[in-house]
Amino acid sequence: MSLTAGIVGLPNVGKSTLFNAITKKNILAANYPFATIDPNVGIVTVPDERLGVLEEMYLPEDVIPTSFEFRDIAGLVKGASLGEGLGNKFLSHIREVDAICEVVRCFDDDEIIHVENSVDPKRDIEIINLELTLADLEVVDNRLGKVEKKALTTKDKESLAELNILTKVKDALLKGIPARRLEYTNEEALIMKSFHLLTMKPVIYLANIRETDINKPNMYVDIVKDLARVDGSEVIEMCAKIESELSELNDDDKAVFLHELGIKESGLDRLIKATYNLLGLSTFFTCGPKEVKAWTFKKGTKAPACAGIIHSDFERGFIRAEVISYEDLIACGGEKGAREKGRMRLEGKEYIMQDGDICHFRFNV
Repeated sequence: MSLTAGIVGLPNVGKSTLFNAITKKNILAANYPFATIDPNVGIVTVPDERLGVLEEMYLPEDVIPTSFEFRDIAGLVKGASLGEGLGNKFLSHIREVDAICEVVRCFDDDEIIHVENSVDPKRDIEIINLELTLADLEVVDNRLGKVEKKALTTKDKESLAELNILTKVKDALLKGIPARRLEYTNEEALIMKSFHLLTMKPVIYLANIRETDINKPNMYVDIVKDLARVDGSEVIEMCAKIESELSELNDDDKAVFLHELGIKESGLDRLIKATYNLLGLSTFFTCGPKEVKAWTFKKGTKAPACAGIIHSDFERGFIRAEVISYEDLIACGGEKGAREKGRMRLEGKEYIMQDGDICHFRFNV
């Protein structure tokens, strides 16, 4: 299951520096707007300490973590919805991602130019929110113009339903309320999904701080947290410079460096976990002597659909799933012990997969 997060923000807030660090790619990071013209795509593995434990237990030939896709999207400026800067190109790139990771500058530095000539997280966030809102209003208005006449003249049920929800969303957007804050029925959610509204996407704020501000109070970060709280969003503090240095270290040296900084885990690790939670994602495992592999699935997914993530034939010919929870596997010392203690379960087509399930799928095509 692929997952894409777009790293966005105003120019020169640390987006490309952060992207370079987390993907270990040498993407241009320059001290001027629009150093990034096209969205750069990088794949990073999802850290999961359970994989190391499973590797020791199964001694496989290969260990394959699940992956996460980041896109570094060119900096936005005022008027993007009207074509300023990279304008519509920027906005179209955001429509393609599942979640938005918005980098906000939370440090002063006279040597790094700010496109608005001062550091003000509240203003920066409001600029981006306004541009996304204006872009969504254009989409909603265009569709309303097409569906309103049909709905009112034919009284078509589907057209009326679409008219009602679009009107509701437009009213919210005009008040500065992002579409994601509204409540939707299942029918309304299905209608809205096709429009790929920018303000419908979940957001995580990345507060980019200086190395000297780690584990210290920061008034800029407090401002970001206050704004995020209203939106029900999460804020992750990270220093792009530190992440860049961490990306060059092996696991042992990385652990020592983090300990010296008084940090338990890197900003990237926290970002991935936060995004997983934001999108309602979980992980199941397939284990054996050939490989131990992690797979991403949406919470609430049934066993056949999860089997289909591995291969479509697994879903089409699904018979049952042999399942052991990760906790039971460890407590019983392996699959043999889990079987002997009755911890291995046979689950059918209605079983809802749980995070950490170790599965053997049985199928017949």
